[in-house]
Amino acid sequence: MARVTVEDCIDKVDNRFELVLLAGHRARQISQGAMITVDRDNDKNPVVALREIADETLSPEDLKEALIHSLQKHVEVDEPEAEAPEQIDKVAAQDSAVAASDDDDQVTFDRMSEEDLLAGIEGLVAPEKSDDF
Repeated sequence: MARVTVEDCIDKVDNRFELVLLAGHRARQISQGAMITVDRDNDKNPVVALREIADETLSPEDLKEALIHSLQKHVEVDEPEAEAPEQIDKVAAQDSAVAASDDDDQVTFDRMSEEDLLAGIEGLVAPEKSDDF
């Protein structure tokens, strides 16, 4: 194939914009040292990428997956939570306690005088200084 045109590749990738993204991603892969699947023929990386897509030596779906993977910054992995039943029981117990306290209509708080608060603060021991800080 002497010249690669968009028409050579458009039957492999329907959307021209997606074709540009895939070819650009493949050209970057080639510049980073990926093995090419066609003869270079003194062509530059974007032309080699388009030739690979046109010759179907690479699957557009595989290129699309690689492009998506390269753009992802955070990949969530669904792992089962070991503490899920316990947490559900705790939340249910808290909900029932809140419902019970709503029925009482009396809310009590622990009250502390300012003197008690200052005495408590003064009684705290300062941490020892170390060379780490």
